[in-house]
Amino acid sequence: MAASLLRLHFHDCFVHGCDASILLDQSPTITSEKTAPPNDKSARGYELIDAAKARLETICPGVVSCADVLAVAAKEASAYVGGPSWAVKLGRRDSTSAFPDETLTDLPFFKADLQTLIDNFGAKGLSPRDMVALSGAHTLGQAQCFTFRDRIYSNGTDNIIDRGFASTRRRRCPAVGGDDALAAMDLVTPNSFDNNYFRNLVQRKGLLETDQVLFSGGSTDSIVMEYSRSPSRFSADFAAAMIRMGDIQPLTGSAGQIRRICGAVNN
Repeated sequence: MAASLLRLHFHDCFVHGCDASILLDQSPTITSEKTAPPNDKSARGYELIDAAKARLETICPGVVSCADVLAVAAKEASAYVGGPSWAVKLGRRDSTSAFPDETLTDLPFFKADLQTLIDNFGAKGLSPRDMVALSGAHTLGQAQCFTFRDRIYSNGTDNIIDRGFASTRRRRCPAVGGDDALAAMDLVTPNSFDNNYFRNLVQRKGLLETDQVLFSGGSTDSIVMEYSRSPSRFSADFAAAMIRMGDIQPLTGSAGQIRRICGAVNN
């Protein structure tokens, strides 16, 4: 679940800030982000956040927000699978609304080009180095076939994708159908947080177009190369970028609320 918990925090923060809006369920007054296209059938881990929040409510009710639970869960998930840890800032409050339309405009699209990605992260106050470091979370987890089908069937040159890699990936992802079939982002160590993701990019073995575009003759090539050679530099930069991501538009003071249940606004 490590990849899923990291992704929940990312998808929360990039949509209207780190306010746990992603956790709100559908209701007569809330249109949930959970069923928005970028999250539907892919975002998961909600039940773990709910369980952690329930435990907290028995110990110190009304104190720890769901947004903070997401932030701490992401840090713990990273550390649990061998990734870095960091000091998580606390004190965020929870939104009273969800923002499904913003999931379509603010979350990176899996076919975006490099400049679009740089602009997307820049709009959130994150640098290109932050973007490359955060993309390294794709050392964990899986992707659905429809997100990388075009890439592995592109019949492009070896400068775009390693042919052997494309052939291997086609075994789990047919040209037609099987949209939900899953494939590991990193075939070598899919459940360990390491720098193999960047080594893969250097070898033209990035699974998503938004992965490989980071090493494709553009301005981020040098950062990818640096991380491919230095696991410690990647880990340090990832931790720093996660802290900065956790700073995106938090609700503080009297804004928002501390939800009692993460899936619903307080009555």
